[in-house]
Amino acid sequence: MPDLPLWLTPVERLLDAGGPVLGVLALVAVMVFGMAIERWWYYRVSWRLARRQLVRRWTMRSDHRSWSARTLRQVWAQALVARLRRPLPWIKLLVALCPLLGLLGTVTGMISVFDSLALSDTHQARAMADGVARATLPTLTGMAIALVGLLLISRLEHVIRREDQRLHDRLARALEENNA
Repeated sequence: MPDLPLWLTPVERLLDAGGPVLGVLALVAVMVFGMAIERWWYYRVSWRLARRQLVRRWTMRSDHRSWSARTLRQVWAQALVARLRRPLPWIKLLVALCPLLGLLGTVTGMISVFDSLALSDTHQARAMADGVARATLPTLTGMAIALVGLLLISRLEHVIRREDQRLHDRLARALEENNA
């Protein structure tokens, strides 16, 4: 195996210490944070343009007062907010998987600790303590990823609620400015 750069050595040691489940947790973390960055990018770039286009499309209509016009406005707004909300269930699923994967890593690590203790003639408490510490590393990692993921989900839900309200406010304000 080729030598890794110096800055990757701690990551390699961490993955060796936590076992294969830690690699899966790292992949899940990359997916969660990648989706969060994508949502941030979508919000900063595409969302505002789409919101302006929807407000422009609404103000260009001749009918704003009828039931069908208000229903159409509601459908358009819901469709636009749904695009902002689209990856949220996937992020929630991945965040919910993190503690479960961490627990899986702990269970498999404890099984390997007990297997190695059963095979050795000397039952050293230090070896068992080291093995237990290594086995709990995936749980700690899964909980840390889940905690940060929950913070990201909470922030994203806050932004979605705020932008939904802003969208409805801008649609109403654009109509008032158009009629004035």
